[in-house]
Amino acid sequence: MESARSLYKNGIDFAALALQSRDFAKHLNPNGQLDFSDPAAIRQLTTTLLQQDFHLKVEIPKDRLCPPVPNRLNYILWLQDLLDSSAGGLYERYDQDREVVGLDIGTGCIGIYPLLGCATRPRWNFVATDIDSNNIRTSQHNVALNNLESRIQIVHSDPNGPLFPLEKLGRQTLDFTMCNPPFYTSAEDLKKSAEQKERDPFSACTGVEVEMVTSGGEIAFVKKMIEESLQLRDRIQWYTSMLGKLSSINVLVEMLLKHENHNFAVTEFEQGSKTKRWAIAWSWGDRRPAMNIARGIPGCPKSHLPFPSDFTFTLPPDTSIDTAIATINAELSSLPWFWSWDQARSAGMGFAGENVWSRFARRKMKLAGEEGAAKLKMIPAQVALGVRVQIRLVRGQKPDEREVRVLVRWAQGTDTVLFESFCGMVKRKLESK
Repeated sequence: MESARSLYKNGIDFAALALQSRDFAKHLNPNGQLDFSDPAAIRQLTTTLLQQDFHLKVEIPKDRLCPPVPNRLNYILWLQDLLDSSAGGLYERYDQDREVVGLDIGTGCIGIYPLLGCATRPRWNFVATDIDSNNIRTSQHNVALNNLESRIQIVHSDPNGPLFPLEKLGRQTLDFTMCNPPFYTSAEDLKKSAEQKERDPFSACTGVEVEMVTSGGEIAFVKKMIEESLQLRDRIQWYTSMLGKLSSINVLVEMLLKHENHNFAVTEFEQGSKTKRWAIAWSWGDRRPAMNIARGIPGCPKSHLPFPSDFTFTLPPDTSIDTAIATINAELSSLPWFWSWDQARSAGMGFAGENVWSRFARRKMKLAGEEGAAKLKMIPAQVALGVRVQIRLVRGQKPDEREVRVLVRWAQGTDTVLFESFCGMVKRKLESK
């Protein structure tokens, strides 16, 4: 359901929504706006958006937090991009045949993340946990309303137990985890924030303390996630969490760097909501997401952003794209590594177990003989570097001018020096022609 990406880019048209739903129309003011201080109006907005845009039926209790649909959808879409761009293999795109299983920690009264995930991706499945018995009951009810019991499992979790109870869940691995932890450190912190009117307008729905308060706030909660991930490592490909404070990003990135994690992603959610939210993700594996997915916070200090996974340069204006493709294909095909070129996409994918463009590597291939060289050109069991190279025509400085642009995308690996060395070699070869 790729159309979901454009649903709320320009906000929500309340008048148009009212024409689709009489129940929602009852809550509109004479000026065509919604009273965000009215809990009933907020519940109806969420109910109507899920019904009209995702064909999901939900019943929202009056005494629990009511999640805003655009903000929750943003998180799901980012997760999709995160997984798609770090799936590995020859192509970087949505694989419709890939089975995905995610864990939603603290699923809430609706189970909105699993519902949206299943509505937008037919092969996504979820395990969702919560420590609140009422949330378990109502989210299970909403899953049943949509006949999704085979794809969404709701589990009551132990508040003193692990956040990632894989053994209890009967899972050896997961593709991702997601979480929207409580922002507030105490009941007093919550009360003070409410008095200062700093809370999200969507929180007009009455929430209970268990949903909104945790000792140490969101930083302490995600710190526990990081600590547990140190034990599980790559049994989970991506660990992620939404955050209510931009300042939390800096603290948590510092924690990851302290634990020598350099494969992480940060982003900002703003679409369809006046209130910003942020998110962080980290992986102990070596498959790297696209740069626009991993470095999604404008103005964030470079020290708190992951290493750039894209290297782009433009060739001189008189360069022929056919010549550039032939040059790079001939050069990369001659190396002792796996290389595959897709003519239709004007892009190639390469996997190496070491620096294969050095003189030593080239001599090694010559000494290996024909049979040995063939083995060197297979995808290695241990990939040190995975790259995607794309060459395309772009508009130049003059209206009728076209230039050849080269993009080298770091798709797999942990060695930044190796990636930079490869980029330098590609640039030298193409610019020398």
